[in-house]
Amino acid sequence: MALPDRPAERHRHIAGLFTDRVRGVRAWDVPSPVPDWTARDVVRHLTGWFPGFLASGTGIELPHGPSVDDDPVAAWQVHCDGVQAVLDDPATAGREFSNPHTGNLPLDAAIDQFYTADVFMHTWDLSRATGQDDRLDPDFCARLLGGMEGMEDVLRSSGQYGARVDVPADADIQTKLIGFIGRDPFWSAA
Repeated sequence: MALPDRPAERHRHIAGLFTDRVRGVRAWDVPSPVPDWTARDVVRHLTGWFPGFLASGTGIELPHGPSVDDDPVAAWQVHCDGVQAVLDDPATAGREFSNPHTGNLPLDAAIDQFYTADVFMHTWDLSRATGQDDRLDPDFCARLLGGMEGMEDVLRSSGQYGARVDVPADADIQTKLIGFIGRDPFWSAA
């Protein structure tokens, strides 16, 4: 099933899948495919970086939930619901996001490009860490990979992505994306 084109609906779908994975976690302190991160740290990352990014570029403050250390499920849910509320609010439809590194973008496009894509990729990390279904939408994998390959040097120099992990030339698109972002697509906690 193809992901929706509208940023609000795409976030609802991608964040919904991540929410399902969060609710399926049975052990939060297991290692993840991200070096030195646990499953809990995947949620900590998503709930930690985006509120400041959004506030600095728009002045919009997201609601604060419990700590990821105390309740990662509730922390994620409060955060996720707050992002969705921003995307669904007609008052924010015409707002712009402004950042010295990205320039000015429509708010929904900025959330989609920087945050929703991050949730999508980290869904694999959390799923793989916790033994859940790690399949991602192949069309969106192709779209993200196509967009990132042209700016690989910028991405790598940002420190946000590890070195590319080589995968077989005939690998599926998800495996190629996971390798591109610096994860071993064949990583296993066992």
